[in-house]
Amino acid sequence: MTEHELWITALFNQYLAGPANAVRNWAGMPAENPAHPWSNFVTMEIVVALVIIVVFALLRPRLSVDRPGKFQHIFEMIYEFLRGQSTDVVGPEGRRHMAFFGTIFIFILFGNLIGIIPTFESPTMFAAVPLGCALAAFGYYNYAGARAQGVFHYIKHFAGPLPALAPLMFPIEIISNLARPLSLTVRLFANMFAGEQVTLAFMAIFPVLLPLPFMGLHIFVAFLQAYVFMLMTMIYVGDVLPHGEH
Repeated sequence: MTEHELWITALFNQYLAGPANAVRNWAGMPAENPAHPWSNFVTMEIVVALVIIVVFALLRPRLSVDRPGKFQHIFEMIYEFLRGQSTDVVGPEGRRHMAFFGTIFIFILFGNLIGIIPTFESPTMFAAVPLGCALAAFGYYNYAGARAQGVFHYIKHFAGPLPALAPLMFPIEIISNLARPLSLTVRLFANMFAGEQVTLAFMAIFPVLLPLPFMGLHIFVAFLQAYVFMLMTMIYVGDVLPHGEH
């Protein structure tokens, strides 16, 4: 095995190796070691998803108009922030896309922050996870553009405003769009991997007190990278909507 196996990954490999091998074989990606088909980043993604489900399951029955608690206030602040950003960056149509913006922000934020818990790792420090989020954003904004403009007009906008420049602009625009998932992936992966390694290094050398500033920096970077990823997704969505061309 090429990576240190987390305790939770070991549990998955011990009790759920069969289903994992079945899925991997069906997808044409058999595990190198059938006894250990689960990777750390996959199990940590599942843990993040379960944590998010539990958080919102606990929040829902506590929602109150008359007596909102601290838990509700926190998520109301997040909602107001997302709504404001959606309107400012995307425009009037931004609120229609808030569900996706909120989902990508919450998932990446929780994925970034879970690494500060001992014995856990941030799944976003593995390139496959940022790549998956980037491909989701790439697919979403292209779908939003094709739905808003129609497939023909959406493809046509890659040619630019001047027909004479279309042979030049079309390949440039295609390459530019294909580079966006790479840019999103590298930015999130590199920052989270570097932050995780710095924090782990100082915790190994000075296990008491001194790593606290670096953990604070890690938390700041976690919030910042989740915001930047969401912001870039908003910008891409705003670019493909009809009002973005006027």
